[in-house]
Amino acid sequence: MSLTRRVPLSVLDLVPVGSGVPASEALQGSLELARQAERLGYARYWLAEHHGMPGIASSATAVLIGQIAAATSTIRVGSGGVMLPNHAPLAVAEAFGTLGTLFPGRIDLGLGRAPGTDPATARALRRTAGPLAVDDFPQQLSELTTFLAGGQFPEGHPMRGVYAFPQAPVPPIWLLGSSGYSAQAAGMLGLPFAFAHHFSSANTIPALELYRRSFQPSPGRERPYAIVAAAVLCADDDERAEWLHNSARLAMLRLRGGRPVAFPSPQEAADHPWTPQERAAADNLTASHIVGSPLTVGAGLDALLDATGADEIMVVTNTQEPSDRIRCLELVADLGGLTPAGTVTPAGTVTPAAAR
Repeated sequence: MSLTRRVPLSVLDLVPVGSGVPASEALQGSLELARQAERLGYARYWLAEHHGMPGIASSATAVLIGQIAAATSTIRVGSGGVMLPNHAPLAVAEAFGTLGTLFPGRIDLGLGRAPGTDPATARALRRTAGPLAVDDFPQQLSELTTFLAGGQFPEGHPMRGVYAFPQAPVPPIWLLGSSGYSAQAAGMLGLPFAFAHHFSSANTIPALELYRRSFQPSPGRERPYAIVAAAVLCADDDERAEWLHNSARLAMLRLRGGRPVAFPSPQEAADHPWTPQERAAADNLTASHIVGSPLTVGAGLDALLDATGADEIMVVTNTQEPSDRIRCLELVADLGGLTPAGTVTPAGTVTPAAAR
């Protein structure tokens, strides 16, 4: 089976840390997953910024982007996203200027306006006891784009004469969101937009409609372009996929209950004493997840593409074992008709097709 409409496929990685698994193993697993995503022909590989969560190791997003880009050769690597309220725009411009210098033409900068964590951790990140001013996002975005472009601030601006170094060609900027605010902002600014369907599915279609309705052409972007990030777990059969997916169900239940812990194994999830209320809550939290065999997942992705008109699908797969994530990417790549970008040598490095 293959998808009825071919679109680019990409990967969003939260670097899940399994129960009893050291973070170093999870990080090495993500490096290998990125190599395999490149081999299979995925378009881009993004890392998501989260903080204060024992089951997620993607907090130092720019550091990970550099490691993933160094471990691959051709795939685009970026942030999905950098949570701009947590950082000084100058620091983000310096980090991505460095990345763009090291890996020219391969870096994406996805930006979000939420903190990606709880209020206390957000205050610790910002080193301020003041209110969490997500409404300052437009000003922060304006400052960031000025720094990235090497522009000059207007007369009287407190940052006039300040520049970010090193400077590289401005990376493609994406706005990320789970509601209408970022959708409308992306449209008005003429930026590409990525929507977090994997945890905000009720808002997906309204936000995408608002984005397209609000879109104003900008230099280099004549028409809207929308990525939809979807939770996808594909295995060789439905039973195996559902068994693996129980880990995500339990992890989501604990997270929404204010008890974030390391990502549980499938056996731990199976052994959990589920109450009827917990099962119902887990069903609701993961209702948008596309889980099953290639036949089941293909039908689910087709339905998502039909409903959203997405220009690109970004696959989010959380399992404890890296091998299960790799197998999911292999099966989804086959569904999407991806063309392998290279071959894997015995050492596990990727040789791009153009270099052979």
